[in-house]
Amino acid sequence: MNRPGASLLAAFVLALAPWAASAQSVQLAGQMGARALLVIDGQPATLAVGESRAGVTLRALEPGQARVEWAGRVSTLTVGGAPVRVGTGAEPASGRSIVLTAGPGGHFMSAGQINGRAVRFMVDTGATTVAMSQADAQRLGLDMQGAQRVLMQTAGGTVPGHALTLSAVTVGDVTLANVQAVVMPAAMPFVLLGNSFLSRFQMRRDNDVMRLELR
Repeated sequence: MNRPGASLLAAFVLALAPWAASAQSVQLAGQMGARALLVIDGQPATLAVGESRAGVTLRALEPGQARVEWAGRVSTLTVGGAPVRVGTGAEPASGRSIVLTAGPGGHFMSAGQINGRAVRFMVDTGATTVAMSQADAQRLGLDMQGAQRVLMQTAGGTVPGHALTLSAVTVGDVTLANVQAVVMPAAMPFVLLGNSFLSRFQMRRDNDVMRLELR
């Protein structure tokens, strides 16, 4: 009798032939329990956190996204997203441009990282800085004790918060250092990618496509 999910697993069983020593591209095709269904150089692989294949190591797995590492570089993948070129230790892509496509409601969303940990961004050109909830700050392990207390104007009035500097913010192949951010007490479904990040780019929008080029 076939076990539930056996046919799904069979679709991702690896061939026994040896692979190349280092992957060229990786994509997140889906998730099965605590395992990520990856496509590495066109070949399917199922990895649990901590396991490796073709030089790619799965570092974290969350609903809809996975964080992988190769050659000391970490990237966040989303289910159904385009394959990420990982190379063989050379510089990945140009590292100077970001291309985003509008999602439902016309919002520009992107998986990314703050200080090397996975987050989900929403572009907000009206926000002065990167902004996140206190819950996200705690999950990211940010040091709030040394943060400056500030008052912020919101649609609901003035609320207290904390201002701090993020060591690294990554979107696509671009990582910026020393990005100003605020932490708000209210719950937020996404981290707002505000102008402390966006102002370092030349921004161009063509219908549902936003292009950001480092100045």
